[in-house]
Amino acid sequence: MAILLLLIFLLPLSFFLLLLSKHGNNGNLPPTSPALPLIGHLHMLMLNNSPLHVFLWKLSQKHGPLLYLRLGFKPTIVVSSAEMAKAVMKTHDLDFCSRPIQRATSRLTYNALDVAFSPYNDYWREVRKLCAVHLFSRVKQYRHIREDEVAGMIEKICRLSAEAKPVNLSEAMMSVSSAIICREGFGKRYAEGGVERNRLHGMLNETQALLASFPFSDYFPLMGWVDWLTGFLGRLEKNFEQLDVFYQELIDEHLDQNRLKPMQEDIIDVLLRIRKDGEFPFELTMDHIKAILMNLFTAGTDTKAAIVIWVMAFLMKNPKCLKRTQAELRNLIGRKGFINEDDIEGFVYLKAVIKETLRLQPVTPLLLPRETLRECNIGGYRVPSKSIVFVNVWAIGRDLQVWENPEEFCPEKFIGSPVDYKGQHFELIPFGAGRRVCPGMQMGMATVELALANLLYKFDWEMPLGLSQDELDFDVLPGLTTHKKHDLILLARKIDD
Repeated sequence: MAILLLLIFLLPLSFFLLLLSKHGNNGNLPPTSPALPLIGHLHMLMLNNSPLHVFLWKLSQKHGPLLYLRLGFKPTIVVSSAEMAKAVMKTHDLDFCSRPIQRATSRLTYNALDVAFSPYNDYWREVRKLCAVHLFSRVKQYRHIREDEVAGMIEKICRLSAEAKPVNLSEAMMSVSSAIICREGFGKRYAEGGVERNRLHGMLNETQALLASFPFSDYFPLMGWVDWLTGFLGRLEKNFEQLDVFYQELIDEHLDQNRLKPMQEDIIDVLLRIRKDGEFPFELTMDHIKAILMNLFTAGTDTKAAIVIWVMAFLMKNPKCLKRTQAELRNLIGRKGFINEDDIEGFVYLKAVIKETLRLQPVTPLLLPRETLRECNIGGYRVPSKSIVFVNVWAIGRDLQVWENPEEFCPEKFIGSPVDYKGQHFELIPFGAGRRVCPGMQMGMATVELALANLLYKFDWEMPLGLSQDELDFDVLPGLTTHKKHDLILLARKIDD
């Protein structure tokens, strides 16, 4: 209906726009598919039934690893090979390191005052430095929080195991991930299943849905009224107001003079201290703090849970790999009872399993979109200024120039290999690379490794009665972060300590 409205009101302009385009420099663009007048290729994305990263991969199979699309008025580049990713994120990183200003991200980040969605400029460089130095460097300080919350999850699963009840691992991991973020970031503990916990999960789910949407105003700057007609703007404003109230409540609690001084600073404490001391080169307002909290809340919660669930799903589908992972953990740890973060470094095969999962199912398969700062040339093609750039890391994980038998789950390929996911090896970049690499990667992966190690060490896992591993699905929910469409529900059998 929205596309129909768009065509009815704007089709008369298409002839004029086509004439206008003849006077522009459209030569030597990357390969592309036939486009419609005015809307370009937007209809292909909106009418597509498969996940967007899969659809774009199929297009790249036809047209090549550098693909050009026109989404309304927005030139768009899709990168689908390790070689092209290196050109974009290393060789020409400065040309490709900005972010597009989009309706949902701009509103939810207080006009791009955050670190993830802010355009490349002096402010972004300073806020990224603030986050790297003062926030995401606190991995060791928050170790006790991660170990405490993971231990609590293991205890709950032990009770379910004793009663022979199935475990909803998807719910368990979302619960523990949000609990860790609330304690690290806000100094708060919310009761599981309580009103506040449910409120948080509801806001987070709606935020993810809005960030994954295609508002018309992003691609047709004068078409904001269509977003109003579709109800998108109403949803966006409601979500923003709910989040703003939530952030303000947290900040007010931290500013309360009668608040008991915590033994350890949480992230809001750190931000308020920096604001008070004037350590930031720009004026650090409450909106700046809220924008940073938005990144922490959205990116820090569901990505960790999604990685753990995908790892467990792949291991259940590949029982030989599952047994080898558990054998490594149990042989190295013995009857210790709980694996702590000091033990993680020695788990070679577990780390290989995580890498292989991130190759086959990166939780942010298109990363966050980039925008070109200026016109440049890569791969022999011209990339216009202000182009949106999607790096399809899901497709790169299937790059036949890099990976042998790419559809096969084989962690052994990483044993003895220097390839890692930290942004230096472009065949495996689930967290990005270059200037826009994820700054919270180390903190997030600390939770992933700790949770997986204990889940696999403490329990033997089986499919629920009546289901076989062949029936385990790998369908995904749409969104910036790709969660498993159906919850992963398994039976846990506790091993003897």
